[in-house]
Amino acid sequence: MTQRICFLLKVKKALLDEYRATHEAVWPEMRAALSAAGWSNYSLFLRDDGMLVGYLETDDFDAARAKLAATDVNARWQAAMAPYFEELEGQRPDEGLTVLPSIFYLA
Repeated sequence: MTQRICFLLKVKKALLDEYRATHEAVWPEMRAALSAAGWSNYSLFLRDDGMLVGYLETDDFDAARAKLAATDVNARWQAAMAPYFEELEGQRPDEGLTVLPSIFYLA
């Protein structure tokens, strides 16, 4: 059964344009690692106040996160992305996600 995952992060308002530009050219090896780890239909949405909403589908989110976290490219990507975010409290961005519970789905 496919899990639909929605999460939140907060991008620093002063870095919104730079964050958007970075995501116009996500590293090919990072894109490949996401796919290989089981992340599909992965999308990011960014509000002008810095609220970032992510969505993805996967068979097992915990396993997909662990598989991605084990890659060198993810470690490099997370280190590059960390300065863009607020409220991580020492966590990498992929560890600081606030996952929202699903309450309704219309197939």
